[in-house]
Formats: sequence, C-alpha cells, structure tokens
Amino acid sequence: MQGQGHAQPVQRPPHHAVLALLRVVFVATGLFSLGFLAWVMLLRLAVVTRRPVDYGLLVAAAAADVLSLVLLGSEPGDDVHTPGGYLGITLLFGTLLATVGYYLAADVRHFQRRRAAYAAQPYGYAPPAPPYTTGTVPLDTRPPHTPPPVLHQPPAHPPIPAPPQRPAPARIEQVRAELDELSDYLRQHDGHHESGR
Repeated sequence: MQGQGHAQPVQRPPHHAVLALLRVVFVATGLFSLGFLAWVMLLRLAVVTRRPVDYGLLVAAAAADVLSLVLLGSEPGDDVHTPGGYLGITLLFGTLLATVGYYLAADVRHFQRRRAAYAAQPYGYAPPAPPYTTGTVPLDTRPPHTPPPVLHQPPAHPPIPAPPQRPAPARIEQVRAELDELSDYLRQHDGHHESGR
C-alpha cells in the first residue's frame, strides 16, 4: 500500500526587478520591430503559464502578423495606396497594441498568483496531503451527532488551551486492523487451496 505522498512545493517566483526587466525587453522587441515580432511576447507568456488559451493567442497573433505581411507585400511600390495595404497596417498595429496589453496584464496576474501561492505554503514544508483512505468498511458508520445549541456565557477566567492531539495512534490502529483483515483473508485463502489438493 502506498500513500498519496506530498504535493509539489510551489517554486519561489522571480524577483520583481527580473520580471520588470523581462517585460520591458519583450515589449520593446515588439515595439521596435513595429509589430512584426509581437508574437514573441505571447510565446513567452504561453511557455510561462502553460495555458491553452495563451497558446491559442500565440497562434492567432502569428497568423495576424503573417496576414499583415502578405497584405503589405502585395502592395505595388513603396507606398501604401490600396485598401489591402491599409488593412495590413491596421492589422499589424492592432495586433501589436492588443498583444502588449494582454501580455502585460496576463503576466502580472500570473506572477501575483504564484507569489500568493508561494506565500500561502508553510515554511519549509509542502502542504500536507489528504490522509490515505481505503475502500474497506468505514470505522464509524454512525451519523454525525449535532449537539443542541447552548447559550454562550463568557468564562470567568481565560480558557486553557488543550494539548495538541496526536492522530498517529488512531492511524496505527487503522493499519493494524487492515493488516489483521489481510492476514485472515490470506489464511482463509490458503486453507481453501490446501483442501483442494
């Protein structure tokens, strides 16, 4: 029998300065390329968050950049004169603007969540896993008892905290009972084998 083990600890998020530098670098890449490399921001976001939505937006932004390149490339001459050329420029800058806004908002939100998850875990330990349960008969089959409401009266002196309860002996008793069941089952199983020969 194997337990569920411990949950993976949440890794410490990068420092604020590192995140700010990365955001500036990726946004500058999109801006200085005039939108042709706007998909790079979404690539970083998709790799960091690993969300299918971000991968879908990456593909959509790359497709919009390719379409704008095709529209601008089919323009005769060096100047933009046709509606297709204007549509290509509008698509290129619109994709750049939308990508920058989404990238910054989603990246900040992602790392805020990671920072909150990291702060919520106990110091030095991963959060405890739920106790291991088996498919055997439950230990207590009685319905839970709800006591009648009692009027609360303030105590005359401060209450003394109860000593911490140790759940280990109950767990040991449960394991002992399961091992006894298994031993009985194996004895019965071996007894039927011996009589059949």
